[in-house]
Amino acid sequence: MKSFEARSIQTIMAAAFTMLMYYLGIVAVPVIILCMVMMIDYATGMISAWKNSELSSKKGILGIIKKVCYLAMICVGMGVDWLIYSGITQIGIEAEHTVFFGVLVTVWLIINELISILENLRNIGVPLPKFLVTIVKRLKVSVENKFEGEDDKND
Repeated sequence: MKSFEARSIQTIMAAAFTMLMYYLGIVAVPVIILCMVMMIDYATGMISAWKNSELSSKKGILGIIKKVCYLAMICVGMGVDWLIYSGITQIGIEAEHTVFFGVLVTVWLIINELISILENLRNIGVPLPKFLVTIVKRLKVSVENKFEGEDDKND
């Protein structure tokens, strides 16, 4: 039987997680996926560094800091979403979508992490199917060029 303190901590953590997911809304699932691929990337990166005798606690800590900064970048994207939504509602325009840049940044980061995982796996010596590497790289180009291509069509 769990102690009262343990149950209290679990309840508080569950409530905090639920509130966070509610606040994130549509961005919640991509953020969860990003967190998962960040952990896989970190693990495969550490294995690759160990295999190649390049393991360093300094590099490991910098990797964690970099991944925390990814979450800050998503917050910036969500901040831009909020500013745009607030601005257009102030002038009387109704908007259906309140998030865009937050999701776009998150998807872009997921793709970068997938590319990094594939590079780590290659460094470890895992054979990779060429089609998988190709599709992930094409996804990155597609996300980055999505609006540039649309602008070119309108000219």
